[in-house]
Amino acid sequence: MIWSSHMSKPNFDAVLNALRTVNDPDLQKDLVSLNMIRDLKVFDDGKVTLRVVLTTPACPLKEKIKNDVIAAVMSVAGVTSNEITMDAEVRKVGAMGGTGATTKTSGIPGVAHIIAVSSGKGGVGKSTVSVNLATSLALEGAKVGLLDADIYGPNIPTMMGVTENPKLFMDPEKGEMFVPPMSHGVKVMSMGFLIQGDQPVIWRGPMLHNILNQFCNRVEWGELDYLVLDLPPGTGDVQLSLAQMLPLTGTVIVTTPQEIALQDVRKAITMWDKVKVPMLGVVENMSHFTGDDGKKYYIFGQGGGDLLAKKFNTKVLAQNPLVPEVREGGDAGRPIVVKNPESESAKTLREMAKKVAQEVAILDAKNNSTPGLEIGQF
Repeated sequence: MIWSSHMSKPNFDAVLNALRTVNDPDLQKDLVSLNMIRDLKVFDDGKVTLRVVLTTPACPLKEKIKNDVIAAVMSVAGVTSNEITMDAEVRKVGAMGGTGATTKTSGIPGVAHIIAVSSGKGGVGKSTVSVNLATSLALEGAKVGLLDADIYGPNIPTMMGVTENPKLFMDPEKGEMFVPPMSHGVKVMSMGFLIQGDQPVIWRGPMLHNILNQFCNRVEWGELDYLVLDLPPGTGDVQLSLAQMLPLTGTVIVTTPQEIALQDVRKAITMWDKVKVPMLGVVENMSHFTGDDGKKYYIFGQGGGDLLAKKFNTKVLAQNPLVPEVREGGDAGRPIVVKNPESESAKTLREMAKKVAQEVAILDAKNNSTPGLEIGQF
C-alpha cells in the first residue's frame, strides 16, 4: 500500500484505548489494566504490532482473546495491518493457601504454582488424573513437574514411563540434591525411585514429613509454571504436612459418582477448607461406560460430581468416562493424552487441564496486584 499525505496516520493513544475495551473473559478486566498488552508499537504506515501475554499457555480462551484484540486494533482509524503475537507468562500466587503459608518460606524456589490432586478414598483414578493433568499442561507449553507424594503407593514412575532414576549432585549450599528425570515433557520425582521392587514403605509420621521435606527442598526442580502433587487418598499425615510446608495454590478433588466415594470426598474437602487451601474443582472419574450398542451405562451412579460441586460452590472440571484404554495407557507408561490424543478421554482430560490453569489464573488475579504497563511506541 502507498502511503499518501491525505490519509490519516494511526494514533497510538487511540489504539491503546481500543485495547482497553477488550476484557479477559475470566478475570473481567481489560487487557491493558491486566498488563497483558506488551510491546505495543504503532507505525506511520498504519501497521500495529504487539504481544498479548496470557496468564497461562493453557488458556482455553486464547483464540477468542486474539480475535477480540485484532478486531479492536483494526477498528482504529488509520490502522491498515496488524501483527499480533500470543505469549504466556505464568504469574506466581502470593502468600496464599496452606496453614503455613504466612509463617513458612514462600515455597519451592522457581515454582510458580503448586497444585494438589487429592481424593477421599483410593481406587477412584486420582493418579490417572495427576499424570494426565501434568502431561496436558506440558503439551500446552507449560513447564511442569510431578511429585508423587503417595509415599506408601508410589505408582507415578510406572504410569509416566520413567526409565531412569534421579541423578545426584552436590550443591555447595544445600548439600546433596536430586535432579528429577523427565518423561513426556514433565519432571518426575517419586518414592518409587528410592525403593526396590515390591519393598513396602513402613513409616510413621515424622519419617513421612522428613522425606516430603527432602522432595520439596532437595530436588532441583528448576523453573516450573506448575508442580502437580499426586497425594495419597484420605486426610492423613501427608496432606497435613504439605499444607503446613508449602503455599499450595489449590487442590483438584477426584471422585467417582457413587455415594460411598462422595462421603469420603466431603470429608477431604472439609479438611482442605480447614487448612485454607482453595478448591480448584471436582473431577468425576468413571462417570459412565459406553457399550457396544452405543448406549451410556452409569455403572457407579450418576450426578455425584455435580451434587458435590453444587454443595461446595465449585466447578466440575471433567466427567471422564470409564475406558479401558485409559488404564492401559497408565500401565504402559503412556498417558492417554499422549497415547491417543484424538480419543474422547484425551480430549476431556486436555480440557480439564485448561480449566485447572484457568482457575489458577483467576485465583492469581484475586490475590495479586497488577504490575505496571510495559508498552513502547515507534
